[in-house]
Formats: sequence, structure tokens, C-alpha cells
Amino acid sequence: MPNIRLRLLAVLVVLFGSLTVAGAGPATAAVPNSLWFDGTALTVSNGRFVDGQGREVVLRGYNVSGETKLDENHGLPFASVADAKKSATALRALGGGNSVRFLLSWAYAEPVRGQVDTAYLAAATAQMGAFLDAGIRVYPDFHQDLYSRYLFDPDSWYTGDGAPQWAVDLGNYPDESCGICFLWGQNITQNGAVKAAQYDFWHNAYGLQDSFLTMAQKTMAYIKQNLTTEQFTGVVGFDPYNEPYAGTYESGQASRTWERDLLWPFYVKFRARMDAAGWTDKPAFVEPNLFWNGNVSKEEGGLLDAGSIGSRYVFNTHFYDQKAISGILMWGNAADGQYTTDFGTVRDRASALGTTAVVSEFGHPLNGSTAGKAPTVLKAMYQALDSRVKGANWWTTPATSGPVLSGSQWQWDIYNGRHSELMNGNPDKVLTTGDAWNDEDLSAVRLDDSGTAVLRQDARLLDRIYPSATSGSTLAFTYEDRSRDGSTTLTWNPVPSSLPNVSSLVGSGQYSLQVWRSGSGSAPTELHLPASFPNASTTVVSDLGTAYAPPAYTSTTPVGTTAEPGGTGSRRLLLTDTDSGTLHYALVTNGATAPSATVLNAAKSELAAWMAAKFA
Repeated sequence: MPNIRLRLLAVLVVLFGSLTVAGAGPATAAVPNSLWFDGTALTVSNGRFVDGQGREVVLRGYNVSGETKLDENHGLPFASVADAKKSATALRALGGGNSVRFLLSWAYAEPVRGQVDTAYLAAATAQMGAFLDAGIRVYPDFHQDLYSRYLFDPDSWYTGDGAPQWAVDLGNYPDESCGICFLWGQNITQNGAVKAAQYDFWHNAYGLQDSFLTMAQKTMAYIKQNLTTEQFTGVVGFDPYNEPYAGTYESGQASRTWERDLLWPFYVKFRARMDAAGWTDKPAFVEPNLFWNGNVSKEEGGLLDAGSIGSRYVFNTHFYDQKAISGILMWGNAADGQYTTDFGTVRDRASALGTTAVVSEFGHPLNGSTAGKAPTVLKAMYQALDSRVKGANWWTTPATSGPVLSGSQWQWDIYNGRHSELMNGNPDKVLTTGDAWNDEDLSAVRLDDSGTAVLRQDARLLDRIYPSATSGSTLAFTYEDRSRDGSTTLTWNPVPSSLPNVSSLVGSGQYSLQVWRSGSGSAPTELHLPASFPNASTTVVSDLGTAYAPPAYTSTTPVGTTAEPGGTGSRRLLLTDTDSGTLHYALVTNGATAPSATVLNAAKSELAAWMAAKFA
């Protein structure tokens, strides 16, 4: 019944919406708790996301959500807009996110060839708006895995998502079979039906790619026309196609030449469709070959022959530790610095391409034989997003940290463990547990019996300090989250004994340290404050000033706190400088209890000397 009501409501929205003049929707009030420097559009400049104030922006959040891959809510992330609002509030307040990768389905957007389903688009756009109204930036993604659910038999061990049934019916593909497969992803390279269908899409057999591009343009135009101007400003860009793979290489072809000759031309066409739909100022979040940066399955790629793709594109990649997930190739847990090389490669490719990067999927299973690795794997992945230097070396060589990477963890699904999915339409295979898709269980959130969103992972790991907006350019950043692996507190980046006052101030608490060079803008630098940093136990030591229990932000307060936009109850630290080209630093910790001015000044002196030595 909830799904029927949703569809009827969506139809009414479309019918009455058709009576309005085409263009942006009606104006609404600004996002709650917004300040004058909030809510501007993001662009790409000098290899970074930047806002309208010229600040360097880091996007952190989650994928919303794998529910789109299921049929139970007809390819939508949520059963209702109310659920979307609940999820958005929790994502900001519990998970610390300022952005989401918002999944869309080709199968439900175009169930009949040449006809977009405006009821589906209306419902999806309304759910997207719930996140935008909470001050959370959005980049939609046309999602696919294993090309399409319609390739798979009702009694199959596996399923897919993506292309509509009419696209599959055109191909007369062989009966699907993965043979001896231990992980669903092996279907990508072993299932003959999946391989043939992927090959056809990239070669535009039956005009499949042309149909997809036309559907995508209509979808983007619809979203732009049916979001308010303020909402559309919060849409960062568009991810054209999830995890692209050739299916089968032609004779003499390899991953690199496939990217050059087939994948990149597709992205150029998609970019043109974005322009035609009114998304000219928003970048395309383009993904390389799925296996370009794997640590088991690895193929040459990373858009090596695309040249400098510049500000109209973002280098968009995924990373999962295949060794850890296998349960065989990595027996122990992840350790300090486990992924700094892998994520360093992402930074290097983005730099060579003349753009910025986002790791739009990363994560680890929370159930199954390898789930015990999740606390350390996720900590190491977030550590590598923050810096390309391992914790043990960070204080010694901070200047080699590189840019702070944006990322979206897989995933945020409030229905985790409460699904009712008929796998491949089979009424005898009703999936309820985990993510209800190919035995995956990766959601960081679930609903408890009262319908309240609760975390399934350590809040200290997920709700993190990160430099969400920097007035200038970040030179180094680290965050010691002190997250847990069972009863063990993981501390990979302790303050060195050479800084005794800083070490004493931090104690056993969490801390972050950011070093940045100021720009010419007048808006402050922002760091997200986790719920574990209540004002009464937050200490800031910066060249801009020191503060225990920082005061409320004003334009004349160099160190202050205020609410995050969106009215979700989350908070941020604002650091205001009045110069340009100057080095600044800020240590933020919750490890101190009413430190004296003497201790704060001593810690400030130690950090100033450390800065002079490490960034001279």
C-alpha cells in the first residue's frame, strides 16, 4: 500500500506540475541555519572543488542507496519523501555527511523505450529534494551492476540492476551462468550474458547507448525544472554510469585502448547532454575502468589517454579491498597506512587529468566471514582520504599529505535488514536480511524497532572532523578518530612526545590538525564537528587564537562554532583569517578538561615551532 500511495501522489505531482511554467520550481525559504557564505554552487578550479566564496570544499558522505537496485520500492531510494527526510537528517546528524551520491535507475526511468516515466522522476526528484533541503549536496548516479536484473533467471544465485527489460530483450543473450563464483562481482568477467550485454552497450548495438543518452538528458532536464533554484544549486554534478567495464575486449584491444576509444567518447557525449539539459556549469563525475586501481583484479587505465579533462569533469573512482573481502588473500586486519598508496594513485591521476577526485564508493561488508576486518579497513580508508601519509609518519612529513579527498561510503540504507525483495521477481525467494542484494550487507545505518535511525558502525569512525570548506588551500590534514575494533581503541597517529604540551592537551581524546594557506576570500574555514565534540569539551589551538568551549560564531570571532546548514542539529567550527597567502593551523581536540591559558599557550608555541620546521 505505501508504494501504491507513493505512485498515485507522484502522478498527481506530475499532472498539476504540468500546469506550471517550465523552468525552476517555486521559490522556497533558504536552508535552515544557513549563513551568508553557505549554499553557493560548486565548481572545479585548480584541482579542487570550490564554492562561490572561492573556498576549497571537501565532500564527505554516503551512497543513497542500494535500495535503488531493488524492485520493492520500484527503483527509488525510499518508500516515501518522509523516509528520505528521516534519512537525510540522520545522515547529517549521525554520519557527519555533507553530500550524497544519489542513485537512479535506467530501468525505472525508461521502462518503455523512448518514454521516460515522469511519475518515477517526480518521486525521485522529491526524495532528492529532501537531502538538498537539509543542506546536503547531491550528485545523482545512473547505477548499474551486472548490466540488468532482467539478464538473470528467477532461480539464479545472483541478480543485477541497471538496464530496462526492453534493452535486454533486444540482445537475445545466452542463459546467464557464472560457473564457480564465490563473489557476485565475478559475473562481470565470467557470466556470458553479462559480458555480451556490456559489449553491446559500449558498441551502441541496437542504438542502446543512444537511447540511454536521450533518457539521461530528459532526466536531467526534468530534475532541473522541478527543483527550486536553491535546491538545484546544491546539485554538484552527475555520475553518468556506475563501474563501467567492456564486457569483452576486441582482438588487439585492452583496457587502456577501450577507455580511449569507447569509454571516453561516451563521456564526451554525456557531457554534451548535460549542457543541453541546462547543467552546463556542473561537472560530469566520470569513472574509469572498474578494475583500474584494484588490488587483485587490476587492468591498465585511469583515463590515461584523455589528456587534461579540466574543470568540466571530475575523476570519479571506487575502491574496495579485494584482498580483505576475499577472506583468503589478507588474513589479518588492515593497519596504519594500508591504503595510502592506493588513494595516492587516485590523487596523482586526478592531478594529471587537471581536475579533482572523488572516491564515490568505498567500504567493507558488515556481515559474513570477513566482517571482523571492517573496523580497521574503514579506518584505514578514511585515513587515506585525509592524507597520503600514514599515521606513524604524519607528524614527521606532513607537507607530503596531498589534497584531502572527497568520498562517499557504500552505503546508507535505512531499510537494512527490513527488506521484502522478490529476488529476480521470484515469490519463493523473498530477501529480507542485509541489503537484500547479492548477499551484500554494507549499510552504515538501520532503523530500530521504533523506526529511529541508528548506526551499525562505530560513531567515532563515521562522524568525523573534516575540512568541509577551506578559505585557501589545505596543505595537510589528519584526524585521529580513536575508533574501536571491538573493545580495542585504534590509535594510529598519536601526538609525538616531542610536543609534550600538545600531547598532554589531547590525552586519550580525539583530535584533528589542519594546515592551510589562506586565500583572498572573506568567508571562514569550516570543519565539521562530530557529536563527540560537544561545545563544553572542545578545545581549539590555532595561530588565529585559542579557545576552550569556543564561543558562538560572529564575523569578528576568529574561532567560533555554529550549526551546520539544514537544521539537523549538527555543528561546525568556523576559523576566520583576514590575510592572503599566509600559513595557518588549527588543532581541535576533545581530550582536555578546562585547560589553563598557560597550557593552551604552551601548546600553541609548540605547534608554531613545528609549523616553522615542517612547512618552511
